[in-house]
Amino acid sequence: MINPRFCDTEFELLRELLVTYEWGAKTLLTKLEIIHDDLHNFQENGAIDHIRSRIKSPESIARKLSEKGLPITTASVAQHLQDIAGIRIITPFAKDIYFLADTIRSIPDITILTEKDFVSTPKPSGYRSYHIVVSVPVYYSGNIKHVPVEVQIRTEAMNFWASLEHKARYKYQQHVPPHLSNELILIADKIAELDNRMYLIHDLLMLINQDSIQS
Repeated sequence: MINPRFCDTEFELLRELLVTYEWGAKTLLTKLEIIHDDLHNFQENGAIDHIRSRIKSPESIARKLSEKGLPITTASVAQHLQDIAGIRIITPFAKDIYFLADTIRSIPDITILTEKDFVSTPKPSGYRSYHIVVSVPVYYSGNIKHVPVEVQIRTEAMNFWASLEHKARYKYQQHVPPHLSNELILIADKIAELDNRMYLIHDLLMLINQDSIQS
């Protein structure tokens, strides 16, 4: 089977486009890192554990366009794909996810394009995460280009599960055997329960600390 790919002309156009996506991701990443530092240093809020960013490879982009039945062109990328530039925020607790979603909505100069809450409403596979696609203005060569950047917010446990499920789908070429997919769904439910119980323990410790200070 021949892997889908961009022709030489489209590949050069894609390289130029990916530069702007990278700038968009860097612009938003800088804003999020400032929020992280502010929460940690001035508000004693540990809602952000760490932040990662990535740009999809040309091979991955071509494969996704092919799976969607779209032409493998730069125009298709710009028109149909909003997850080329991605940022992932890892939180200590599931409750922090919605706080961070509210925080992202309040960032000046960006526009919310779409939101998908896979935390309260998981995918049938068990996948949990909060997705926000934002439009980030990128200033270069005297022009402004608005670039979509997808932000995923999840706990470390959710992230570990997503990585494991991705490996399974890759191994079985998207057709995961029923016994394995059922096991992944069961594990996802247990992870959600564990996330909630860990937050309850954290809440209890905070109350104990407050009582100690007051006494």
